[in-house]
Amino acid sequence: MDFIDSNIWLYALIDAGDSHRRQRAVSLIESDNLVVTTQVINEVCVNLIRKAGMAESAVPGLIESFFRRCTVVTLDRRLMTDASRLRQEFGFSFWDGLIVAGALHEGCNRLFSEDMHHGLVVDGKLTVENPF
Repeated sequence: MDFIDSNIWLYALIDAGDSHRRQRAVSLIESDNLVVTTQVINEVCVNLIRKAGMAESAVPGLIESFFRRCTVVTLDRRLMTDASRLRQEFGFSFWDGLIVAGALHEGCNRLFSEDMHHGLVVDGKLTVENPF
């Protein structure tokens, strides 16, 4: 299972003129067995509204598409506690710690993100990959 960070979703969903990044992002989100957290869904929605002019009326459909296509991890006490440990151990930002904890929680072996340390292996289980 692969976790896809919000920046990858945004490259796939917003045509910003970088066709290489967009094509790579589209190929990743078309994969099976994808995982996201509710945090990622929220980040994608707010950025599509702000940067791509998506109408609020389109948000419910986008949310539904995430729940149909992906395993969605909700933030709970255990995940937030794990995120704190990861931040202390690996120096992640607050939000990245939650993403990594969510990926580990679902047993992902890869986390695709442009914003984290490429090649980092977390807890011997999860490898961070910058797909670009």
